[in-house]
Amino acid sequence: EAACRHGRERVGLGRLRTGRGLVGPTVQVRFTEGFARAFTGGVREFEVEARLLRDVIRAMNERFPGLGERLVEETTVAIDGMMHETAYFQPVPPGGEVFFIPRLEGG
Repeated sequence: EAACRHGRERVGLGRLRTGRGLVGPTVQVRFTEGFARAFTGGVREFEVEARLLRDVIRAMNERFPGLGERLVEETTVAIDGMMHETAYFQPVPPGGEVFFIPRLEGG
């Protein structure tokens, strides 16, 4: 992938590699099958560098332009199994799992 300044190489989604390995904590991002089919070409799992939920959303939007807005407007998120409203400043622990779940709407 494209080379970055300071000898870093962008690797996959939101990860940077130097001669010493990955830079920053990474988390696992997961989508439901239907959501993945509609927005990520069917790919359900990603690894991204992130400290906050907004970092996860930004990384996914960089990979799939427009997806960030969909994540904010159309999903609820579970971070390590705990449900949260999409709160940009919610911390995500290193090695944690962020699972985006389509919101249920009723009438």
